[in-house]
Amino acid sequence: MKKVTGIGGVFFKCQNPDQLKQWYNEHLGLQTDTYGTTFEWVQADAPNKKGFTAWSPFAENTNYFAPSEKDFMINYRVEDIEGLVHALREAGVTILDEIATYEYGKFVHILDLEGNKIELWQANDEEYDKIVEGRTS
Repeated sequence: MKKVTGIGGVFFKCQNPDQLKQWYNEHLGLQTDTYGTTFEWVQADAPNKKGFTAWSPFAENTNYFAPSEKDFMINYRVEDIEGLVHALREAGVTILDEIATYEYGKFVHILDLEGNKIELWQANDEEYDKIVEGRTS
């Protein structure tokens, strides 16, 4: 079973998310919105299919990364999230929540060996593309 297929997102805490997004827009050209920005790419094994990676600054007092006390969280794109969660559970990995399903994919959170919270995402890129297009138009 192929587990991680790529980086789905980079999430980090900062003092002022809006000012930081503005700085990245002004100085590095990132087209930011409420959530940050999204990088679009094509899938290596299916060049006609898009994929996405999110970049999102969060307020430094967010609880979204809890129980981790780190200032970042990585979102990994995965295949067969149900099978992966089953295998992780069998291996004794801490699963923090149940798999949540949205129109743009399935998500679950786990902890790594050092207590870093990790978000796993089985993407529905076609629906995610519609959402991204709606945010930028």
